[in-house]
Amino acid sequence: MVGQRFWLWVGVLAASAGAGLLYNLLVSGPSPLAAAIFGVFTGACIMAFERGLVLPRFQAWLRGRPPVLYVLLAEATYVVLIVTGNAIGGTIVWALELLPGSWGEIVGVTPRVLIYALAVSAMMVLIVRTRDLLGAQTFVNLMLGRYYRPVREEKVFLLVDVVGSTAFAEQHGDLRAQEWLGTIFAAMAEPIRRHRGAVDDYIGDLAMVSWPLARGIENARCIRCLADICATLHKERERWVRDFGEPPRVRAALHAGTIVTAEIGVDRHKIAYFGDTLNVAARLEGLCKELGEDVLISASLLDLIPALPEGIAAVPLGDHALKGRDQALAVAALRLPLASGVTLSTLAR
Repeated sequence: MVGQRFWLWVGVLAASAGAGLLYNLLVSGPSPLAAAIFGVFTGACIMAFERGLVLPRFQAWLRGRPPVLYVLLAEATYVVLIVTGNAIGGTIVWALELLPGSWGEIVGVTPRVLIYALAVSAMMVLIVRTRDLLGAQTFVNLMLGRYYRPVREEKVFLLVDVVGSTAFAEQHGDLRAQEWLGTIFAAMAEPIRRHRGAVDDYIGDLAMVSWPLARGIENARCIRCLADICATLHKERERWVRDFGEPPRVRAALHAGTIVTAEIGVDRHKIAYFGDTLNVAARLEGLCKELGEDVLISASLLDLIPALPEGIAAVPLGDHALKGRDQALAVAALRLPLASGVTLSTLAR
């Protein structure tokens, strides 16, 4: 199924082609097709670097540099990427004979082209990073004004809490704890993207993930996502121990229901959820610790899922009272096996 990453690339390459066409129009260039090809390959090179597909270690090192050094090295890197993209696109244009001149003349980058490409690249990177900061779905919804008026909708919520973050901060300090949490959340990002979830918020050491109801229950997607998150964290257990002294441990809760979604704020806009569903999910996550369970799911959500994924079992735990809620909630514990055969409960202990 086509995912968010595919559409991000389609958007970037289309914007890059459009930037090339605009440049061709501004300078009265002889070939719109050639300009679009130059734009596509220049944009592709920069995007590949930004998404960590090329030079990922250098990019990670670069982001750890002081601001002044980061800006200088980033600009130098973009210049190299623009020259590379221009050379690839120019080679194709030369082979197709879309422009007159020798290969060297066509692939050469003039100062005017370089300045224009740097300006366009800066705008594209800013938009992409804003999208990453807000979340793809939130960014699109804000741009479209979908929640300018409150909307009632049904969603599945997955709350994933990192266990032991307070103790880690007391032992290693707040800065080290934040680095630890940031690395854990980064590792969770790919399974969430793969299962088409949206990270709505990070609240301290807790990540809130959601799906529209139909998408979340389809093929038990919300449960598969959590299983993949746990397997991803466990797979790199040795790296966690080497870098941070201990592996990450998580607790999670799954619940679904009707909520009201609205865009709020004046100077800073945010898409927020209102209603009992999210409160119940939060209380359910707190119930995990009380019951000594790592993953709880509401019986109402479990009933909506046609079949559990192979190897995952649900253990009914009966009705439980939740703080701030008069009506008891029927819950079940999920047993999630990891790739190595170790269960999440065993890993947490």
